Amino acid sequence: MSLMKAWIYIENGLFFEAKAFGKSGTKVGEIVFNTSMTGYQEIVTDPSYAGQFIVFTMPEIGIVGTNPDDMESQKVHASGMIVRKVNTKPSNFRSKMDLPQFLSQSDALGICDIDTRVLTKVIRDNGPMMMIASTEISDKKALQKKLESSPRIEQVDYIQKVTTPKAYIHEWAAWDDVKLSYKKASKSLGKKIVAYDFGVKRNILNELCETGLEVEVVPASTPAKDLVKRFKDNEIAGVFLSNGPGDPLILKDIVKEIQVLIDAKVPMFGICLGHQLLSIAHGYPTYKLKFGQHGGNHPVKNMATNIVEITAQNHNYNVPTEVCKVATPTHYNLFDDTIEGLEYHDSPIFSVQHHPEASPGPHESKYIFKSFASRI
Repeated sequence: MSLMKAWIYIENGLFFEAKAFGKSGTKVGEIVFNTSMTGYQEIVTDPSYAGQFIVFTMPEIGIVGTNPDDMESQKVHASGMIVRKVNTKPSNFRSKMDLPQFLSQSDALGICDIDTRVLTKVIRDNGPMMMIASTEISDKKALQKKLESSPRIEQVDYIQKVTTPKAYIHEWAAWDDVKLSYKKASKSLGKKIVAYDFGVKRNILNELCETGLEVEVVPASTPAKDLVKRFKDNEIAGVFLSNGPGDPLILKDIVKEIQVLIDAKVPMFGICLGHQLLSIAHGYPTYKLKFGQHGGNHPVKNMATNIVEITAQNHNYNVPTEVCKVATPTHYNLFDDTIEGLEYHDSPIFSVQHHPEASPGPHESKYIFKSFASRI
């Protein structure tokens, strides 16, 4: 495979020359690092990464190729992926396409032959920053000018870019390790929930269906009053608030809709962005972490059982400790002691910051989906 030349400019003034694979072009985004050892396809197709460049700390990426079953959405949403070395000869019986071909087909940019350890240390020390990568522009000042004229990630409502355009019923459940396929949703509980799609991962919906719930996915713009009416008419039993990209503080209209659901005492469960939006809707704004938490090896303590669960994480924002005035923390991150789960007082609402569906990552927190189903 022939690699293209590529140039990177970061807003702190750093300028790099590297190589590129996938689709040529120029992309702008926020640079973050991810410490997962596996699951690069699931990561780049996670809509929560919209508007971001992902630096992989695993030095070689592409080893197992790509396949349709490992897609978390219909396409790559990240601005691009940055790796030390790209593997063009995958070794896995499930692989259908190598990573460079996959990125080309997905109109996505890959950067390689660059010191990702240096980049990771830069992010660790300086926090997430805006950057630009290009196979077309090699001049540092030209890249700087284009970056400075581009909107920052906290100025863009990425939810409108990643949400479903229309409602649908999700028909699949968890992965079957024997048949090597997704199971059909059973809907055995006879209860339907509505999932707000702020950029939902496919395997979150699969795990909700695995519990026996029927899951209807709706656009982020769906009026809450419609869901309240359906809840009062016993048509639905609860609402799920999904993960998603960007800064939650700019989603003022969505927060207002969630407040309607809170006032109506509709049972709710939120993951990641959904967790953050619930805090904001209760009057406790989120704040940005120094360099975020992205990876599949984060220890989280369950405060009810005192068991430490190894979890998958992907967020730059966190809920404040002041939210404990209206909610009880159920989980804490043992890396930095930030809140990872909340149970709201006198309310049928709970949420978690980490990703219990994993994908990729450990499966020690999947019981949380069953907890939601049992409450429903």
